[in-house]
Amino acid sequence: MNRSNQALIAQLAEDLTPIRPMRMRSGLALVAAATAGTLLSVWLAAGFWSGMLTGEAAPFFFVTHGLLLMLGLASATAAIALARPAVGNRQDAPKWAAAMVAVLPLTALVIAFVTGAGLAGLADEHSIHCLTSGVATSALSFVALGYWLKRGAPVSTQTAGLFAGIAAGAIGSFAYGITCPIDGVAHLGLWHVLPVPICGALGRLVLPRLIRW
Repeated sequence: MNRSNQALIAQLAEDLTPIRPMRMRSGLALVAAATAGTLLSVWLAAGFWSGMLTGEAAPFFFVTHGLLLMLGLASATAAIALARPAVGNRQDAPKWAAAMVAVLPLTALVIAFVTGAGLAGLADEHSIHCLTSGVATSALSFVALGYWLKRGAPVSTQTAGLFAGIAAGAIGSFAYGITCPIDGVAHLGLWHVLPVPICGALGRLVLPRLIRW
């Protein structure tokens, strides 16, 4: 039976329902809410280190966590943008932020060997606890960014998953890190940074399978 184009289009569109557009500010608000929820949870569970406000914290403490926060925000913004496919959608900010954060573990290694402490000097009794806690506190941001990417249509799911994992790891390590009273270069530069590549690898491996469209 021949039908007019208008009738066919009307039939095809009959079951369509409007969807809420994915706006950049909505994604940023979601990440901000996840970050606030993470900070609140960490504060209730462990409390923030008072040395930040009393002058006890070394400058490296603020440098480390400031760079982690910047990396988290840059990577989260990139992941949010990648949820909306676009031609020439380059994301260079998280790459530069990651390069700056990478200086921290390199600094820890150099100082450990210059001072003669060696690899043994990089570990302390709180090392593994800070590492695992940083990864654990990334969970809320990881879920939030995974949800956002699932709603969208990222062209490169692997890149989007990598940036989402890095963002979650950096935000989680920042949130838990400001509860830690150890402000040595070796501890901060290594054990507070390692959650980032771990979560980045998890995002790269896990999220593409969940957000494929």
